[in-house]
Amino acid sequence: MPVRLLAIDIDGTLLDSRGRLPDAHRDAVVHAAASGIAVALVTGRSFHFARPVADLLPIPLTLILNNGAVVKDKRGATLARHVVPRNAVRHILERTRAYEDGVAIVFDYDPGDEAGRPPYGDESRQIVFERMDWTVVNRRGYFDKNKAFIASSDGPLADALSEDPIQVMFNGGVTSMRELVAQLRSLSIAPHISVALTEYEHRDFSLVDVNAAGCSKGSTLARWVESQGWSGADVMAVGDNWNDVEMLDFAGAAFVMANAADALKSRGYRLTGSNDENGLAAAIETCFQ
Repeated sequence: MPVRLLAIDIDGTLLDSRGRLPDAHRDAVVHAAASGIAVALVTGRSFHFARPVADLLPIPLTLILNNGAVVKDKRGATLARHVVPRNAVRHILERTRAYEDGVAIVFDYDPGDEAGRPPYGDESRQIVFERMDWTVVNRRGYFDKNKAFIASSDGPLADALSEDPIQVMFNGGVTSMRELVAQLRSLSIAPHISVALTEYEHRDFSLVDVNAAGCSKGSTLARWVESQGWSGADVMAVGDNWNDVEMLDFAGAAFVMANAADALKSRGYRLTGSNDENGLAAAIETCFQ
């Protein structure tokens, strides 16, 4: 069965190790779109962080963002949103105080778009933190690119919950974040949340995102595919990290990048080259063989 949808992770997959879009990756994605294959960028990034990458691709795109919490079109109009109940977020913040130096809550506000839809909410408070030290090396680049959307809470972070957020976002060293994941999954509210882990062992840095129950890259992609009248057999997915597993498991054709962790590569997915070796382009080429 021919591929109808390409589901592509951004960091470590579409982009190279320096955060750039290789020409070969851009050209391969554009060629796929010109051949009638729909393209979705499926990422842990928020819209404002993903949009500069999406704008480098001169094609229609669906954006599955925040590890599945939000689906938008390329202009920023929201097609689906999954929020985490405020009571659950308060419970999480209360029981993870040891990690409060590395936590933020994430909201999703429509920025308005070219079709004339007005902005919704305060874009400058899409990511709210209480004690995050943004001068830490592994955080500084993210802050520099997103500071227009990041704000400090006026008091305890729980007091910033004026509405249900889409996500609770933690970051820190690999070992501490693995311990946090275990703790989150042991909470009494664990059935009412989902936890996504993204690891960069070479940097000793990890991201832990807490989304609504049943909300992940894979589950949101599956719902989107079904809404288009397709199935997983119609999808090729390419990723490189642990938060991509459900997406890869859903797809009829699943490729993992050579720069992925060995444990991920051992799960039986098809292996392509690294993000510095035009691995995404090589995977896409198989659509035409």
